[in-house]
Amino acid sequence: MDTAERWMESCDDRTSRRPSNTDYHPQMLKRQTSGSVICTACGVLVGVQDATCYNCGRRNPGMWGFGPALRRLGGDLGFVPFVMGASVVLYALTLVFTGGMRQGGGGLLSMLTPNLQSLFLFGASGAQPVFGLGRWWTLLSATWLHAGALHIFFNMYWVRQLAPATAELFGPGRMVIIYTAGGVAGFALSSFAGAYIPGFLVLRGSQFTVGASASIFGLLGALVYYGRRTGSRHVSRQATSFALFMGVFGLIMPGIDNYAHAGGFGGGYLLAVLLDPLKPERVDHLAIAVVCLAASMLAIVVSVFSAIG
Repeated sequence: MDTAERWMESCDDRTSRRPSNTDYHPQMLKRQTSGSVICTACGVLVGVQDATCYNCGRRNPGMWGFGPALRRLGGDLGFVPFVMGASVVLYALTLVFTGGMRQGGGGLLSMLTPNLQSLFLFGASGAQPVFGLGRWWTLLSATWLHAGALHIFFNMYWVRQLAPATAELFGPGRMVIIYTAGGVAGFALSSFAGAYIPGFLVLRGSQFTVGASASIFGLLGALVYYGRRTGSRHVSRQATSFALFMGVFGLIMPGIDNYAHAGGFGGGYLLAVLLDPLKPERVDHLAIAVVCLAASMLAIVVSVFSAIG
């Protein structure tokens, strides 16, 4: 049983029954126009035309009839495949712009490493891009870039483990918001430290930094808060142990951006406080999540055009 499944067992059981007496519109992505649907917030059956859920009070619990189609994407609404696919494509592009796959000279973590110019082109963050060149949008783009084969492998592994569990506890929309905000907070702290805080042993800001680990620590911070807010010791203990393990690993291994990890954890924790996992996810959370993903992709495009312009 993997980590996500163990966390899911600590949540309230949600029904997986398919609604009956359905009537799908054949021209609109199988939009359901009558019958019952499962509320996307609390999991109880409601009418597809109901304005609010009688159980949790969520508005438009059937998502205007698109709820069943969205549920088929999975509990995270397809976020994990999207992150993995986009990250792999961008990693391949940075290798191509580097001049092909090459063996780095710094050990296993530098295997198949894109050069700094290609990472900068697609939106690397850090003190130099943010404070030196005013490329503030790289706080969004850097989480989608990776500096080596093992770097992207381990980060995508943790995304696969943590994102579905966080989506189960907070809802997919709030999970995406936390993931995005964790990355922004982590890279903001790392960039600020690289520009204004003297380095001390393993704690030093980065002049250039990339990777999904700041966002991953954002998810861990949110899970730690969830455990404290709800009294779920299992969730809090698991998330804390993972955060400590990854934090110690970052202190031991060279080249790890510990400021980004700390900023991501703090950003995810604080945002979880604001979003309050005990309240049902709202439609506007999903809308904000879409804006977060669109802004991240736009940041990459802006980075490329500003670098070659």
